[in-house]
Amino acid sequence: MKKLFPFTLITSLLILLLASCSKKQTLPEKPALIQPQPVTENYFGKEITDPYRNIENLKDSNVVNWIKAEADYARAIIDDIPGRQELINKMVEFDARVSSKVSSLHITENDIYFYLKMTPQDETGKLYYRNGFEGDEIFLFDPTKYDTLSDKKYVISTLSSTDSGDKIIIGVAADGSEATDLLVLDVKNKTFLPDKLENLLFPIASWLPDGSGFLYNRGISADVHNVNRQINTKAHLHKMNEDFTKDKEIFSREKYPNLGIKPEDIPAVLYDKDSKYLYGMILSVDNRQFVYYAPVSELENDKINWKLLFDKDDEVYNFNATDKDLYIYTPKNAPNFQIIKTTLVNPNLQNAEVVIPEDKSKILTGFVLTSDALYYTMSQNGIQEKVYKRSNSNGVVTELELPFKAGTAYISNKGYKYSDFWINISGWSSNSKRYRYNNATNDFKMETLSDVAEYPEFENIVVEELMIPSHDGAMVPLSLIYNKDLKKDGNNPVFMWGYGAYGISMNPSFSPTQLLFTTKGGILAVAHVRGGGELGEAWHKGGFKTTKQNTWKDLIACAEYLNKENYTNPKKMAIWSGSAGGILIGRAITERPDLFAAAIPEVGSMNPLRMEQSPNGPVNVPEFGTVKDSVECMALIEMDSYLHLKKDEKYPAMLITAGMNDPRVIAWEPAKFAARMLEYNASDKPDLFLTDFSAGHGIGDTKTKQFESTADALSFSLWQTGHPEFQVK
Repeated sequence: MKKLFPFTLITSLLILLLASCSKKQTLPEKPALIQPQPVTENYFGKEITDPYRNIENLKDSNVVNWIKAEADYARAIIDDIPGRQELINKMVEFDARVSSKVSSLHITENDIYFYLKMTPQDETGKLYYRNGFEGDEIFLFDPTKYDTLSDKKYVISTLSSTDSGDKIIIGVAADGSEATDLLVLDVKNKTFLPDKLENLLFPIASWLPDGSGFLYNRGISADVHNVNRQINTKAHLHKMNEDFTKDKEIFSREKYPNLGIKPEDIPAVLYDKDSKYLYGMILSVDNRQFVYYAPVSELENDKINWKLLFDKDDEVYNFNATDKDLYIYTPKNAPNFQIIKTTLVNPNLQNAEVVIPEDKSKILTGFVLTSDALYYTMSQNGIQEKVYKRSNSNGVVTELELPFKAGTAYISNKGYKYSDFWINISGWSSNSKRYRYNNATNDFKMETLSDVAEYPEFENIVVEELMIPSHDGAMVPLSLIYNKDLKKDGNNPVFMWGYGAYGISMNPSFSPTQLLFTTKGGILAVAHVRGGGELGEAWHKGGFKTTKQNTWKDLIACAEYLNKENYTNPKKMAIWSGSAGGILIGRAITERPDLFAAAIPEVGSMNPLRMEQSPNGPVNVPEFGTVKDSVECMALIEMDSYLHLKKDEKYPAMLITAGMNDPRVIAWEPAKFAARMLEYNASDKPDLFLTDFSAGHGIGDTKTKQFESTADALSFSLWQTGHPEFQVK
């Protein structure tokens, strides 16, 4: 194990001394309940009363003052939990073991590496570059210096370089709002060019082939509470050194009313250097791509002659283009996914060549093209990933022997004309490492830009992968991580999480901060519930709209299994998830409040019936449904945790969080749930509602904020599951 830097060691000791010498704070009085103002509406013959509709007005001073009072109260209670500061101190110590962490790596065709690097002294990543992996590192930009006249905390949210690497677009966003300013940096001279775009909602920037301009999407408002902020956004072309107010509109519902772009869709245009085509993409949360294309020369015309490439019925989830072919990743007629190939000029998906067929026992999870081979990944139950190559010369498929067993394998390349191929592999108990693969010698060379630390605290960690029968007999993958000396005496604290939406898988990853729970005798449990993608597209659709109830019933089945098999008991189980995972947590505790000791829905979607009335709601209709359809509306009511709370029910201890700058789940969703929980909960357990007024959805949080929020969740769970080191007196 590497020694701590002396400065960091002294700082850590001072933190410990100050924490131990500080006086116990005086806790504020519990805030008064906010007064309900019920609204009753009829949904296809079903009357629904919404008691806290008034909370949706986040400009109402009464609402804001109540949220602030609850936040102050929750913050004081959580800060008073013994052991919380110890967890933070340990996270700081872990961080100090790594001299630098690298993320957002982008490699140009001429081998320029752009990346974000964070040291133990940094709160967020700074931009650097180098010529080749062995090149000297050169500093470019520190986002904390972007606006020194305000108290906002900026982070780099996006990067996009020209093919030559002479210019790079840097997106910066403040306080979790994700409202992004795009800056253009001259790399050689380290100077910003006058081209600056402010408060973009979707910072998708794509350079033209000669670097003379770039394509981007523009919305009408950066206000995260503006219900129309994402309606009728437009894709534009910006030419360098020109006034951005005169940027040319090139892809939008208004300019192209016959292309099927809905008001809530996000039109984006990307230029692909390999095929030399523009791709007009109509984006939403629907994984099925809706794409038009046109030669890049069409940009010279007033209106582009867009030609349909894929619509939703084609079920294209991803594609790669060469100069003449399209390689398509699809679950159509292959729920576990396959890769097919067709021509670029005259695509014909119905008669496309099957390049990688569906595997009935594993899920095809991704692919890249190189000059040597097509590389792809296959996952078993979402928890073990393998890498294969299909030779371009003879079509033979072989499995690569990885440096170590991979829970997750992320593959990347430089382009189909180059042999460069990299793989990042990690697991629940294995730190992430990056390797370059040499096709000629069939071996791997580690090319990890990040420092790799040792964690002897977790050398006795074991991972148990199980398949648990759910309410309908479906077998649900369940991952358990704990110390090998743990006894199955029914008395172990459990911290369980899942997600279950958008076909996103809970892939194995190494997190020293979360693994701290195991050092307290606890079990980390990951329930790979339906709605995710661990078992293919059928698994996603099994927790989707009208089948959404399977998502929380799968979690309940996993919790019941842990109780039955004597891992734990209901007084020892805490559950956590965020965002769309709020549905998972909220409905699990409203259906089975007796099964859990604590629940933490973090910036969670707790009121899906009203989601469409929020800025980010309409774009989520493809995943959850719409109130405009009678069947989907009933499904929204069924998945709505806020509406399922019952008066005088004894619910678990609750830590409900929100971000006032959240552009994804508006703060009034968790606020309404918290208000009703505070009114209805008959148990003597704490109900805490913690809103961060300088944060959003968690994306773009500083390092300290990440440590604090993780410590909040872990310490609250250990408190409520009875760990003696975390009991509030």
